[in-house]
Amino acid sequence: MQAVKPNKRGLYFEEFEVGTKVITAGRTVTESDIVTFAGLSGDYNQIHIDAEFSKTNGFGARVAHGLLVLSIASGLVVQTGVMEGTIIAFREVNNWKFSKPVFIGDTVHVELETTEAKALPRLGGGAIVIELNVKNQDAETVMKGTWTALITSKPEN
Repeated sequence: MQAVKPNKRGLYFEEFEVGTKVITAGRTVTESDIVTFAGLSGDYNQIHIDAEFSKTNGFGARVAHGLLVLSIASGLVVQTGVMEGTIIAFREVNNWKFSKPVFIGDTVHVELETTEAKALPRLGGGAIVIELNVKNQDAETVMKGTWTALITSKPEN
C-alpha cells in the first residue's frame, strides 16, 4: 500500500508579499475554554475562575486569560491555512499589548498583515513578520502585536 502525502495548503516564503492581509473566522470564548486553560496553565487567578470575586474587581465579571486569547488567535491564524505545511518554526511574539478584557461569550477574530519578509537561505526559507489585531464582536481591538515566523522556500523541481 502506498502512503498518501497530504497537499500543501500554506504559502511558501516567496509567496508572502508585504501588505497581504488575511481575516480569520471568529471564535466564541466559553467558560469551558477558561476552566480548561486554568487547568493546563495552573493559572487559577480569581479574576478567571471565581464569578463572585470577579463581580467586585475592575471588570465586573470573569475574564479570559490573556494568554488563552493569544492561543486562540494562534489557532485562528493556523486555521486559515496560510502556513500549513510550510512553517518551519514560530519564532517570536513582539510588542504584544493586551488592550481590553475578553469575557465569556465574546467572539474574537484576527486581522493580520504581512509587514516584513527577509530571506534566510541557510534555513531554506525566510522570516516573515505579521502584524496581528485581535478584535471582538464589536470590532474593538482586544490585543495586538507582531509575530515572526520562519517559512520554508518553494522547492526547486
